[in-house]
Amino acid sequence: MASAVVRVRERARGVFYGWYIVLAASGIQLLQTGLLMQAYGSYVVVLQSEFGWSKTALAAAFSLQRVESGLIGPIQGWMLERWGPRAVMRAGTIIFGLGFMAFSQVDSLIMFYLTFLMMALGSSLGGFISLTSSIVNWFERRRATALGITQVGMSVGGIMAPLVAWSLLEFGWRATAFGSGVLVIVIGLPLVQVMRDAPEKYGLRPDGEPPDAVRSETVTIAGVEHERADFTARQAMRTRAFWFISIGHALALLVVSSVMVHLVAHLKEGLGFSLTAAATVLAFMTAVTMVGQVVGGFLGDRFDKRMITTLAMFGHSGALLALAWGGNLFWVLVFAVVNGLAWGMRGPLMQAIRADYFGRKSFAMVMGFSSMIVMWGMMSGPIIAGAMADYFGNYQWGFTVLAVLAGCGSVFFILATKPTPPRERWV
Repeated sequence: MASAVVRVRERARGVFYGWYIVLAASGIQLLQTGLLMQAYGSYVVVLQSEFGWSKTALAAAFSLQRVESGLIGPIQGWMLERWGPRAVMRAGTIIFGLGFMAFSQVDSLIMFYLTFLMMALGSSLGGFISLTSSIVNWFERRRATALGITQVGMSVGGIMAPLVAWSLLEFGWRATAFGSGVLVIVIGLPLVQVMRDAPEKYGLRPDGEPPDAVRSETVTIAGVEHERADFTARQAMRTRAFWFISIGHALALLVVSSVMVHLVAHLKEGLGFSLTAAATVLAFMTAVTMVGQVVGGFLGDRFDKRMITTLAMFGHSGALLALAWGGNLFWVLVFAVVNGLAWGMRGPLMQAIRADYFGRKSFAMVMGFSSMIVMWGMMSGPIIAGAMADYFGNYQWGFTVLAVLAGCGSVFFILATKPTPPRERWV
């Protein structure tokens, strides 16, 4: 441990070590998003063509992946508090890479589901909650900015969508999947080695403050002075804010997940786009998302995060309606710009709000329990859109239902006011 402290402090000279964690986390997000999350829509098209599986069946695999991720959330939170992010993420990265390799060998729907559950376990342990809990510990005043930069990796990964689509056509989906597994392990493991737990363990302080500075009982975030308070997971779950943020987040992910799974299919089958052109639209949207993430992080450290998030929810809703009923390239581009900005600005603020409200100490456990609620949005969005597309023959009504639900989600963020800091401690 002593040598680790020395290495971290030496590397941190001149540049706060937290920014190294941000860059590594962004690279990990790039791998996971580019090779799986944003690429899944392209896999849907080629798998449906080869095996004849329905849109509902293919969407169910994506949803099962999110269910597993949500269910292990509390266990993952405990693991992060027990062993720290690096050990948990190392195991997750290996499982994720091996899951991709196993996926390349599937020849039945059951095997397809099983390999995706394996990939879900790996990507969860090596991904979002683990990354976020580490960054939350290393930043307070600039937390939204750090989270926004981290999530830029997700957008860059989305820009890879045409490359993955090209690989699917050029080399086939099996070779592409196996190669993706190799990349996850070869590139992902070195990035995981950068991750660290709380800065205090290495003689540092959040945001790079002097180690010997007197710790104030308050911290100023977005121009507002907040009393420092660390809720336990149980205390957080007793607040209205915990439930309203989780439900609002779930409703936002109705749109995000359905777009990940069905956008390429909708553009190809409903609007006559080629597979490569459809993937290019997805890449353009994620490029806009990248701008939104940087802007959202910057604004989130200076203005009310709840109000920014509320506006973003209306953006999700309006964009999906434009995609459902627009019917031509202009409205597709309107969707890509508006949804990309809404997604990008909202994304980093979800975690920043939770950390502002509930503190750093038990953040991993708070996020773990919250993920059990959030998963319902990630799970049900693709199934609703896919089932209604199978029934009606297009995505219009499925996207419309999801757009209305996302618009209603704004209400939950408006009502999710900061809870009173706990005065008692429960074990």
